[in-house]
Order: sequence, then structure tokens, then C-alpha cells
Amino acid sequence: MTKEVGDRGEILVAKLLQANGWQILATQWRCRWGELDVIACDRQWLLFIEVKTRSDHNWDGDGSLAITPKKQAKIIKAASTFLGENPQLSSLACRFDVALVRRITSEDFCLQTYIEQAFVT
Repeated sequence: MTKEVGDRGEILVAKLLQANGWQILATQWRCRWGELDVIACDRQWLLFIEVKTRSDHNWDGDGSLAITPKKQAKIIKAASTFLGENPQLSSLACRFDVALVRRITSEDFCLQTYIEQAFVT
């Protein structure tokens, strides 16, 4: 999968979240621990969303197998770094969600599964 395909999946998820009332704070936010694909919030929640975009017949199916405990630990550390840089958001409850996006054709993508609170700290 190319970076462009992954980017398209992240854009789709960000647009869907916005359409449902979430404010997108950042996409592709990077620190020494890695990248946070999408960061969003409302009045109660601060979401850190890991997006996996896959075509049919991928080695890890829908992408969920790529979210290993090691990957989860990196996401949690990156989220902690983000909160350290944005203390005004510390009153919000944090949630780690996973969005699994399916690439149907070269131009068509759809959200296959959205898992709220996919893992916890």
C-alpha cells in the first residue's frame, strides 16, 4: 500500500468524524514515538484514531492484525506526548479508536469498521 492510499483512508475517516460533529484537531501528527493518524474531540472526549486502509487479499485481512500490543504502546506514548504539548485538552476523557477502511477500487474507499475504545491504557 502506498502512502497516498493510506492518506485517502485517513481523509475519509476525518470527514466522517466531522460530519458527525467531531472537531478534527490534527491528522498525521508526529513525534518520536510515531504518528497519530487522526486526533479529534468534542466536549467530553479526545479521540486518538488509528486508521488502517486495506485492499482485498491483504496479508492482515482488514488491517486489525497490524495493531499489535507494541503498536498500541507507541500510540499511547504518542498520545501522552500530544497531551503534554496540549495541556488545555487534559480535562477530556481519552479514547483510542480504530477505523478499518476498505479500498474498493483505485478511487473508491469506504469505512468498513469503526471500533470505539479499541484498546485502553
